Amino acid sequence: MLAALAMLALPASASAATPKQKQEARQGTLVQLPGERGCLVDRSKPSSGCGLARALKGPGPFMGSRAIALSPDGKNVYVAASKSDAIATFRRDARTGTLTQLKGAAGCIAVKGASGCATAIGLDGPNSIAVSPDGRSVYATSRESNSITVFHRNQSSGALSQLPASAGCISGLPVPVCAAGRALLGPDVIVISPNGANVYVGSFFGNAVAVFDRDRASGALTQPGDTGGCIAEAISGCAVGIALGAPEGMAISGDGASVYVASALSNAVVTLARDRSTGTLTQATDGSGCVVDSPLTGCVTGVQLSGANAVAFNPGGDVYVTSLFSNSVTSFTRSNSGGLTQKKGTLGCLVWLRAVGCSFGRALRSPEGLAVSPDGANVYAAAFANSAIAVLDRGKKSGTVNQKPGRAGCLALRSVPGCTSARALRGVSSIALSPDGRYLYSTSFGSNAVDIFRRNK
Repeated sequence: MLAALAMLALPASASAATPKQKQEARQGTLVQLPGERGCLVDRSKPSSGCGLARALKGPGPFMGSRAIALSPDGKNVYVAASKSDAIATFRRDARTGTLTQLKGAAGCIAVKGASGCATAIGLDGPNSIAVSPDGRSVYATSRESNSITVFHRNQSSGALSQLPASAGCISGLPVPVCAAGRALLGPDVIVISPNGANVYVGSFFGNAVAVFDRDRASGALTQPGDTGGCIAEAISGCAVGIALGAPEGMAISGDGASVYVASALSNAVVTLARDRSTGTLTQATDGSGCVVDSPLTGCVTGVQLSGANAVAFNPGGDVYVTSLFSNSVTSFTRSNSGGLTQKKGTLGCLVWLRAVGCSFGRALRSPEGLAVSPDGANVYAAAFANSAIAVLDRGKKSGTVNQKPGRAGCLALRSVPGCTSARALRGVSSIALSPDGRYLYSTSFGSNAVDIFRRNK
């Protein structure tokens, strides 16, 4: 029966496809690397066929869709492991895509130096990580310590060292040694401007985005003391924003003029205009500043945005959002001013199983992580509840997405029907692509794992 359903997902002309059509069908598909090269798991939770690593427990928790990041030079992969209170550091082979953890203390940095790691302060329950465009700094948010930790990156080895004293940690709580920060309540996502001048943090419980100026020489962060230091629904001293309930995803446009925020409790995607000289964020109230699932004054109404979770920007001008409770990937067109318009009809939403007015999606239950390939040909979504990665084709001109037919449209554990089988994907939540687009990396909370896939180009 399952085989018959899989065949129904194939186009009728598949058997008579031309070489060009076959190449197009193959483009963007994922193949997990074999054996221990295809997955690494925490050494305390060994899994048959996977390699072992240190400080890799609970990578990519349910609150956190950006728990894995690659350095701009493609030499390193960094993973925020929430249960290890650590960041694991891997050397990456650009040709084969394989990962090797650095030896000794260089291989990870953790609270109290656990697992033989270097010692960090304020890294309690890390859930999101980002690398600066110049490759000199790494930043992580940690939900339990309500903090941002700041690290210098050795550009030769990739090893991390925390900046000294209060420069290495900023917290919304009175954490010893850490500097005090505003609007840092349950920080859940962190992004850096293309010019490396600013760092932005989504505060899940603060219903806010915190703003920091970055010293490009040292990587240290300073939060402006006026309303330029944060934008929030209701925090004294912050600029006022709307539809910012529980920010869980963020992305910045390539031109640095717009910051997009996925707000889980507001069921919204928010557009914040960024002053490219100061980094300050402002929000329009004429309807161009937010798209919400149900009517809200100052916003326009969209569809299938319940539990908006992760957001990704494509340089061509399109924005994509995963929504946890809608089980969806929604698609938006960006205007010259930065505002978003949801694509019309079935072009604007792809939903697990079925929803009126949307296209049909598979293995998209509780989607978290989201990524667009550098060549703009594909969009990938990590589905936490399905333990699956959905593979979507993207129209380069239209920007619309459609799931690949048959088993090529998703990778998942053997228990998920109709998908290509993959290992160590239980609770997959965060995904990232290599700068050259040849490899995809994911974190799996339930498997305590990082998975490695080759992307067919």
